[in-house]
Amino acid sequence: MAWADNHCHLPADGASEVVAEARDAGVELLINVATDVEDSRQAIAVARDHRGVWATAGVHPHEASQGIAGLEGLLEQPGVVAVGEAGLDYFYDHSPRPVQREVFAEQIGLANRYDLPLVVHSRAAWDDTFAVLDSEGMPSRTVMHCFTGGPHQAEECLRRGAMLSFSGIITFPKAPEVRDSARLCPLDRLMVETDSPYLAPVPHRGKANRPAWVSVVGAAVADAKSLDVRDVQRATLAATRAFYLRDAARETNPAVES
Repeated sequence: MAWADNHCHLPADGASEVVAEARDAGVELLINVATDVEDSRQAIAVARDHRGVWATAGVHPHEASQGIAGLEGLLEQPGVVAVGEAGLDYFYDHSPRPVQREVFAEQIGLANRYDLPLVVHSRAAWDDTFAVLDSEGMPSRTVMHCFTGGPHQAEECLRRGAMLSFSGIITFPKAPEVRDSARLCPLDRLMVETDSPYLAPVPHRGKANRPAWVSVVGAAVADAKSLDVRDVQRATLAATRAFYLRDAARETNPAVES
């Protein structure tokens, strides 16, 4: 079965081994997500060198204090298919909250201006995440990556038109609310990810996560929704392609397949 990992962080050095392992495991599409401006440049370089890999350009809330200078110039680079990951993280507060909100708003503006998907990180900040999205105008293609909310937050995201992306957290014994959210999420509004090298799924907890393990996440989604895993595989691959590659020119990266 062919899978898509719609959110991973590939290493600048050693990406070829990780991508090859993923391909051997049936992962044919990987979205390499950036966390600051320099990381965005590296993500783009990795995408250009690997079939089936695409990049985002964005500034994570942890890095919001760095600002977004130089980010806009990267959004028209070949292989860039989204803005992000952007958002709010009030759990760690590595950047001041007002700065996080400002940088998040600026990236929402860029996604709208360039008609690009927006990849959202939200942790312990749902009310402000929704407030900033509502104020700035949520892009038509928005995904809540590594969704960790419960059914109420899921419904609020879906009501606004967002996609939900589930990570290895769905396999954790202490995350029943995440499984409840997957259960209520329509299959055509759902994607899967590893967020590698973070959040390795059960039974790989304690190890560095790998895009090759995205099928474990997909199987957990299928179990939560009482579906055949092949239905989840087909739906999430199609959703990832439609979400990120709708406007991607075939000549920029050979990942788009007929």
